[in-house]
Amino acid sequence: MKNLKHLVFLDIETVSGSPSFETLDPSMQALWEKKSTFLRKDEEVTLSELYFDKAAIYSEFGKIICISVGILYHDKDDPLNIRIKAIRSDDEKELLEEFVKLLHDKMEEEKIQLCGHNAKEFDFPYICRRMLINGLSLPPYLQLTGKKPWEIKHLDTMEMWKFGDYKSYTSLALLTEVFNIPSPKDDIDGSDVNRVYYHEEGLERIAKYCNRDVLATAQVYLSIQGLSLIEEDKVQFVE
Repeated sequence: MKNLKHLVFLDIETVSGSPSFETLDPSMQALWEKKSTFLRKDEEVTLSELYFDKAAIYSEFGKIICISVGILYHDKDDPLNIRIKAIRSDDEKELLEEFVKLLHDKMEEEKIQLCGHNAKEFDFPYICRRMLINGLSLPPYLQLTGKKPWEIKHLDTMEMWKFGDYKSYTSLALLTEVFNIPSPKDDIDGSDVNRVYYHEEGLERIAKYCNRDVLATAQVYLSIQGLSLIEEDKVQFVE
């Protein structure tokens, strides 16, 4: 199990950077209008609707409100355990600083392997971009400049599942179903996050959803590796 001790499973939740298109700075409104010409499939969809529905997925127009982190460990009886912590805040810079500090305090940064689902396409680059936008330096496990592909330690369960087949996207929910893992989507899913955050002030609800995604990702990783799943009583959610 020593190869697992440097793994950090993570998932992020993002929202639009502003509660509405109307509250954006005029310069950002103009830039979103230009961006939306490539996104609009239905002519009847307004700029405001498109912004609220889609801005969160673009790091230039969105922000991170939660990063959930899962770290594997062993207790004295040697079964596999996981501790999961949701770092959440309305202040994105504060959240990112806490994320970096957590891993700095708990792990050997140079050995960390980040693992997520579709994370190479979304979570990892999104975190990097938002850190730079907030004026923060990238830690070693996110610093990719000058590295050769085989030097990058990032893992992605969606990529692992493809086994070299790049024709299709496979959702985390589908993999949990085929591996008989409890689904993380029993309350909300990604399409609900912006509404829950801005209209319901539901940051704590979103954090719980993000935690469940991290647990599901860890279980899928173990399944793909042919390893035993983490038992329910060996999962610890940390505040």
